[in-house]
Amino acid sequence: MSGAAASSSETEPSPPWLKPRPPIVTGEDYVASLRGRGLRVFLLGERVAEPVDHPVLRPSINAVARTYDLALERPELATAVVSETGRRVNRFLHVTESAADVVQQNKMQRRLGQLTGTCFQRCVGMDAINALFATTWLIDQAHRTPYHERLRAFVRAMQGQNLVVGGAMTDVKGDRGKAPHEQSDPDMFVRVVRREPGGVVIRGAKAHQTGCINSHWIVVMPTMRLGPRDRDHAIVCAVPVDHPGLTFVVGRQSCDTRALEGGAVDVGNARYGGQEALIILDDVFVPDELVFMDGEFEFAADLVERFTAYHRRSYVCKAGVGDVLIGAAALIADYNGVPQVSHVRDKLVEMAHLNETIYGAGIAASHESTATPAGNWQNDPMLANVCKHNVTRFPYELARLAQDLAGGLLATLPSERDFADPEVGPLLKKYLRGRDGVSAEARARALRLIENMTMGRNAVGYLTESMHGAGSPQAQRIQIARQMQVEDKKALARALAGITDEVEGG
Repeated sequence: MSGAAASSSETEPSPPWLKPRPPIVTGEDYVASLRGRGLRVFLLGERVAEPVDHPVLRPSINAVARTYDLALERPELATAVVSETGRRVNRFLHVTESAADVVQQNKMQRRLGQLTGTCFQRCVGMDAINALFATTWLIDQAHRTPYHERLRAFVRAMQGQNLVVGGAMTDVKGDRGKAPHEQSDPDMFVRVVRREPGGVVIRGAKAHQTGCINSHWIVVMPTMRLGPRDRDHAIVCAVPVDHPGLTFVVGRQSCDTRALEGGAVDVGNARYGGQEALIILDDVFVPDELVFMDGEFEFAADLVERFTAYHRRSYVCKAGVGDVLIGAAALIADYNGVPQVSHVRDKLVEMAHLNETIYGAGIAASHESTATPAGNWQNDPMLANVCKHNVTRFPYELARLAQDLAGGLLATLPSERDFADPEVGPLLKKYLRGRDGVSAEARARALRLIENMTMGRNAVGYLTESMHGAGSPQAQRIQIARQMQVEDKKALARALAGITDEVEGG
């Protein structure tokens, strides 16, 4: 099965907690796998009967489906071979075995950003698997726990069926000035409410969960450093998305209801979109086999720091989305008849410079990966934080420049219904066309794409997510401060300045 995740002959018997099914191969297979799950999904005040068929949700499903099709088109990019088994698996489910593996993740992420112009929703799960691989090994060494082998079995099962694994780290937090155990309502951080024979019962909520409805499984993780009194909040486990104890409330996105209008122009990016939801976990039972941390609070910080290091350099996906925005800005300049004007060319150069700076820091972080004691590879945390800190700023400047080049019509363009109107439509097509040879519709489509990415529903993934995803800007600044080795740098300066005695009168 060239380029597929795994052949059926290689698939291991399903563990008791996993429903048997053939492995997903194509994007079409993936979409079919989401049907009939009976999820409790709420959107715009109503329960969604079938998310796959909902016009607001379907573009985000299409974006995930593209990750499967890329694995078939470019297996060297979007799949990897597991050395232990020789099985070819989707790269989003691969435990890294070299620095080259980590680099290929970034190259795949940029390509998918280029192909979808949005968030394709699988990076959190990929980064969670790799962070947990190292952390569970460390916990086992300290406490003789079985977490690492449980995780390995879980990953093998996910690889065998080629499923989508999401990651749930961000708690709703309540009073941000208080630790989990200090909250007036302890459910503000996901916690174990009781332990039963064979498993644990958890309760709480996870916010801003990218693509959670489009996943098959969710890995629940703590969101911050924990202390001894937060032991019940130190829980890591895997939960199937169709668990009856889960409720999903989809977040609003700017211009999202345009998808309900039935048009193809005003939506800007008709095929692909992102998705975020609040997950409510209402006394969810998790069997022991799917628990990868339970009470080992002292390892929560290690897990969070490993995950954020992976995930912050994963934001090179924004460089792929930036490629699309640069293309749209260049396209509208061309349609307006000014592609060679000096200030237009300069702004496009500035956009490219900022975009490649994002990618450069992320890919450097991956190239500088080193082996963990568990055997997988971890990227450089300093460069990862620099990458993400760039991402909190540069996409906003790219968006400003794109809007500058687009002109005021970006915000005043009539709707496509007006263009289709028999009375006013011909007038709009006459007066809103660009240079000779460019139709008003082509110009409108380019403008709507820029609007979609900088003000509309995909601005969620390109701008707001760039600011707050994987930690807000201050989180990166804290990590950069910790890792900047300022004393070593002062020593370099002393050596070159010839300073041998800093004491006055010495």
